[in-house]
Amino acid sequence: MTTGTEHEFSINDREFHALPVSDRILKTICGRYESEILFGDVTLGKELQKTVLEMVPRSPAEDLAQLETQLTKGLAKFSHLFSGQYRLLGLGMHPTARLDDITVWDHDEGEYYEAYDRLFDIRQHGWLNIQALQVNLSYRSSRELVAMYNTLRTLLPYLIAVTASSPVVEGELTGTCDNRLVYYRGNQKEIPLICNRIVPDTIGSVGDYRMEQEEIFSELRSRGADILCEEWVNSGGIIIRFSRKCLEIKALDEQESVHSDMAVCAFIRSLLRCRSLPVETDQDALLALTEVAIRDGTAGMREELGQLYDAAWRHATVDERHYLPVIRERIDRGSLAELMSERISKGEELTPILSEMAECLRTNRSYGL
Repeated sequence: MTTGTEHEFSINDREFHALPVSDRILKTICGRYESEILFGDVTLGKELQKTVLEMVPRSPAEDLAQLETQLTKGLAKFSHLFSGQYRLLGLGMHPTARLDDITVWDHDEGEYYEAYDRLFDIRQHGWLNIQALQVNLSYRSSRELVAMYNTLRTLLPYLIAVTASSPVVEGELTGTCDNRLVYYRGNQKEIPLICNRIVPDTIGSVGDYRMEQEEIFSELRSRGADILCEEWVNSGGIIIRFSRKCLEIKALDEQESVHSDMAVCAFIRSLLRCRSLPVETDQDALLALTEVAIRDGTAGMREELGQLYDAAWRHATVDERHYLPVIRERIDRGSLAELMSERISKGEELTPILSEMAECLRTNRSYGL
């Protein structure tokens, strides 16, 4: 299965104050303000907020190790070029950034941001302070697409639990493991269909998905936002990217290292090979499980996650088994959010914890392993 990933890292000074300098960084590299540039083995791109850089492997791959190598080379090149001037940090949200500290990209594509702002008000954490790991999985036929889509929707609560990494907002521990999704799922509440409560309904055909998509487009047109009528406007936990011939998972918090990101990919791919999975399929049950995952991370579903891990291991390739122990560790000890919360609750300062997370990204080491 060909896999592509997209990674969002915050840009920080040495004390982990978020720096709104993505435009300056891209201009330093290529000499002008560009929204996306080739940078060795990766592409570097902007996000809505100038405090974040997106890093994408230059080409998708069937071998996760190839993706990991592309990304680690990109991170090493970045570190060498800027000689420690900036510290990149994963996690699902920047833990201390306040909205007043974050500025919006203002060099191109302003018409899209103006439309979003008019409809939804982008001056909120669900727009300006979110960092996702996006996983793109190829499909070969409409039949395979529908089957993958329906399986992935049942896995979303468990994937959210394992990847939760945003327990701190504006410097405060909130008691919720995945604050990114709390904000994200409400950022377009004026048109609920766009996010669809994170977990989408089952589809019987590609036509079902296109029909739902057209409902979104119709609502946007009625509000004079025709410019947003593109396949990427859908913000559910899984969307179909027909132009790329892939499914895109959007519900996952960014992790602390590329190796951990690849472990998430390995877990997903292995589970997709299973003929049957010990998971809920009812929509209301899945939504309820999603609430548990957002609030508690893995703590509320360790038994179910253990069963899924065993199924994944049985169906994993040699390549994938290299990464899966990271998921085992997350299930047994807790998601990053749980591990961070435990340390903070015991009185540890946040900055040294963030320094460890940044070092995990720099050295490509999974936290706790």
